[in-house]
Amino acid sequence: MNYQQFQKSINVSKEQLYREIYLANRDQIQVKKEETVIRNLARIFDAALKISNEKGFQAMSMRDFSKETALSMGALYSYFASKDELLDMILRQGRQLVVRILNAHIQPISDPVTKLEAAIRIHIYLSEALQPWFYFSFMEVKNMSPAEKENTVAGELYTDQIFADILSEGQAAGHFAARDPQQSASGIKALLQDWYVKRWKHARRQTDVDDYADFIVDFVMAYHLVANGKKGQRP
Repeated sequence: MNYQQFQKSINVSKEQLYREIYLANRDQIQVKKEETVIRNLARIFDAALKISNEKGFQAMSMRDFSKETALSMGALYSYFASKDELLDMILRQGRQLVVRILNAHIQPISDPVTKLEAAIRIHIYLSEALQPWFYFSFMEVKNMSPAEKENTVAGELYTDQIFADILSEGQAAGHFAARDPQQSASGIKALLQDWYVKRWKHARRQTDVDDYADFIVDFVMAYHLVANGKKGQRP
């Protein structure tokens, strides 16, 4: 699967993320017209990303938000009661969307080698489709409440465990070398994060998302795969 095929196979975009946020929080959001909510959540999120990059999310005031979104203070409060509530809405719903899509693609796969490749590619493709959310959630950890930090750490550990479990399955089946699955999973996650945290570097090298996915798959497989007692060869 390449990125174009991924985009065709599933409806995932910033619009989908905002729609998920609306559906999960429609009892709290006072505006009831769905398309208006989605359009304004896009403006609110883009403003949050821009201002937090400049001064940090916690230093951002509601006046900053109002000016950047061109929405009145009253209009903003019809979507969320506080900045912390907004942060929770965006991060929580984004995590749920990512986990759901990732699991939907990898759970039907029984072969550990194929599953590991799929997990790597889907994670990279998701971070491309939802890059603003991935970057925002990574950069704003320092500003989260203790409860939200705990949820973010739990989400990080959950995706790490997905890779660790696949590696353990592959070791049990004799496809992967006997290496520490948890350490390897953390290493894979760091490589995946590099794509959405340091986009400038990959843009300078003219590396597109499929090139990077191919590299990570080959790099990880070369380290883990064994065949006929020789590592680095696909069975």
